[in-house]
Amino acid sequence: MPLSKLNRRYMLQGLGVGLALPWLECMGTAGAGLPSPPKRMLLISNNLGVLPGQFFPEDAGSNYRLSPYLEELAEFRDDFSVFSGLSHPGVAGGHSTENCFLTGAKGPTRSGFRNSISLDQFAAESLGQQSRFLTLNLGVNIDKANRSLSWTRDGSLLPAEDSPRALFEKMFVQAKNQQLASRLNELRVRRSILDALADDMHRLNRTLGALDSQRMDQYLTSVRELEQRLQVADVWERRDKPESDHAPPEDISDESLFFEKFELMLSMACLALESDSTRIVTLMVDAYATGVFQIDSQTRSLNGYHNLSHHGQVPEMVAQLQTVDRRQMRLLLGLFRSLSSVSEGASRLLDSTMVLYGSNMGDANTHENTNLPILLAGGGFRHGKHHAFNRQANTPLCNLFVSMLNNMGAPQTKFGSSSGNLALAPKNP
Repeated sequence: MPLSKLNRRYMLQGLGVGLALPWLECMGTAGAGLPSPPKRMLLISNNLGVLPGQFFPEDAGSNYRLSPYLEELAEFRDDFSVFSGLSHPGVAGGHSTENCFLTGAKGPTRSGFRNSISLDQFAAESLGQQSRFLTLNLGVNIDKANRSLSWTRDGSLLPAEDSPRALFEKMFVQAKNQQLASRLNELRVRRSILDALADDMHRLNRTLGALDSQRMDQYLTSVRELEQRLQVADVWERRDKPESDHAPPEDISDESLFFEKFELMLSMACLALESDSTRIVTLMVDAYATGVFQIDSQTRSLNGYHNLSHHGQVPEMVAQLQTVDRRQMRLLLGLFRSLSSVSEGASRLLDSTMVLYGSNMGDANTHENTNLPILLAGGGFRHGKHHAFNRQANTPLCNLFVSMLNNMGAPQTKFGSSSGNLALAPKNP
């Protein structure tokens, strides 16, 4: 096949598995009749949020004046939109809501609460496996056993990867022959267990009543989906991993180096998207679990991050939080610059990547879970606007999630508590 006709996607014979190559210049652009760069998304949450008065603009629309925090992102004003008046209805309880940011599951403090599927996993289910990793779920200073942005359809936590080194090796370091054989055997064993389990469940299903039979059907559907994932994983294990010009990163063990860890994990997320190792990345910044930390080379926080967020309007604490929040905005600036520096034909990686930054906390000082700070950049939307919704009677944040799913190519009309979508305009309609 001539390089000028090279298509980014191939189908493996007999498996129906789509495999993707990194974007190559010889693939040209969509205007030449070749495929557009794939859609991607990077979903970031700081579970203590930011100071709302410094984040939200005072006026709405396209000619809004940048807020103090958004001034840090002025270079990319036309590449992001800011939203006010969004939240998850029925999701209240202060810090208990942190695991619900991408799910919208109601009542996290009620007895017997079980989470629901998160946006990243829902998108992955809808789109199928298009890259080596269906999704990558990352964390900074995260309590891996109890917190995550990523949740399965049955509400189970998917642990976050908090080691940049381990993530790099997973993406780029080739397995040795013995390791590969062991991994393939592990996949075969898992699949045989699932086969036996499915056979037993089918026999049991014939003896169940209507309600139990319905529940069993849902369970067997999950088993079949897992079987399909294992089949795809087997295919990917046999393929060479992409090469990287980057040196393997060194993990930062000192949790007080909060910003250094955050910046490093953002760079790893960029690398994962650029190499097409995955198209969906989640990143939870676990500020709640972060103790006293280094704000800059000369200054340490007065308290652990959680206690600092409960500032009680103490001037010194508010001033430190403003510095902390501004530095986070500058990390986002660096992220936007990195995504903009990677070309895909005539466009930038930022143009095909939706970057969502937000929090489950509207105001950590008062434990408010309404009017959440939400910023969306890139992804091919027409940006440069403050979308101001009612700050008392909030619009469901899941409406934005539906718009993002549609932008990814998933024709969904409903997700979580959504009541519609936000009808965001494309950059080039």
